[in-house]
Amino acid sequence: MTYRDTLDWMFAQLPMYQHKGAGAYNGKLQGIQAFATHLGEPHLTFKSIHVAGTNGKGSSSHMLASILQEAGYKTGLYTSPHLKDFRERIRIDGQMISKESVVKFISENRKYITKNRMSFFEMSVALAFDFFSEEKVDIAVVEVGLGGRLDSTNIISPEVSLITNIGTDHADLLGDSVEKIAYEKAGIIKPYTPVVVSEKQNETLEVFTAVAKQQQAKLIFAKDLVKKEFTTSLKGNYQDRNIKGVVATIGLLEQFNVTEDHIRAGLQKVVENTGLLGRWQVLSRDPLIIADTAHNSEGLSLVLDQLLKVDYKELWIILGMVKEKNLDQILPLFPKNARYLFSKPDIPRGLNAEILSEKAKVFGLKGEISGSVKEALETAQKAAGKNDLIFVGGSNFTVAEVL
Repeated sequence: MTYRDTLDWMFAQLPMYQHKGAGAYNGKLQGIQAFATHLGEPHLTFKSIHVAGTNGKGSSSHMLASILQEAGYKTGLYTSPHLKDFRERIRIDGQMISKESVVKFISENRKYITKNRMSFFEMSVALAFDFFSEEKVDIAVVEVGLGGRLDSTNIISPEVSLITNIGTDHADLLGDSVEKIAYEKAGIIKPYTPVVVSEKQNETLEVFTAVAKQQQAKLIFAKDLVKKEFTTSLKGNYQDRNIKGVVATIGLLEQFNVTEDHIRAGLQKVVENTGLLGRWQVLSRDPLIIADTAHNSEGLSLVLDQLLKVDYKELWIILGMVKEKNLDQILPLFPKNARYLFSKPDIPRGLNAEILSEKAKVFGLKGEISGSVKEALETAQKAAGKNDLIFVGGSNFTVAEVL
């Protein structure tokens, strides 16, 4: 099988939340545990950091990896979803896993995967852990895919766990309140293993305290531990919320020698070291085009707040979302004085642009419908003046189409 053949088989044969939504959610750990045993328990051969949260877990994971790379450690990084290439999910020292390694793993384990009906998540996580083990990484930063307690990544025994912001994304799967969602995220807290919480939120305080006590795990709120100021090259003021959690987590890695110089250098070289995409990413400056993957109310409110602080003559917003989003919660966040181009991300979960446009009108957001995200960007680029600002967002998949 070629790499393309392998990906087509993975995507077509097995359910994948990225394309199919709730129908792909497995919600149990027996499958990945059995697969890991079949592979020789690769996840037990390397040290790790586990990262969960509603917003900020991706950026935080990349920051952690960048800092550890600066300190000279061979660092694995597992994140999801990918924007352009599946291999973005699995990196060592910023380099994506090779196409040959993906093909080899699937070819060697295809019979087991098929017989045991492994989900897309399970095979992706198993591939990452097997690769990190084979390449003998010093440490791996592992981002939770969805939730935490029942996520396929939750078979590792990390040195430290990190939980970022908690919001109401994926309420259909994780619970209809911040407290219920926090409980699912708190599922990554392991016995006697320190856990850092990036943001102290009143709604989640009791949940995290209770679970940490039950697991006899030391609970640290980042702002109580990190008193110095740190900055990052990642654009977006919202990154300030993630930095303290990252620095606190690094400080708890007792077996690793990471200095303040390593931390500062790592925070300033995140994109160069890890290849992070889609966070307040500037695609052009004439006119200014910014893309951001924020896709829930908490994340979008931060991004839109920063967007309105940018100096521009006219604002164009290319907006595309997926079907399960709570539009009544998200659309009121968007400015009414922008010119909108509504489009459908090119995946089965993509929300019809006509439906999005009609719903947007209810909240005073007016614009036109485009045949695709790329077509919307081309339209905006032709019509926008050089002092205008074009923003692309609403979904990972919307952003992926313009990168």
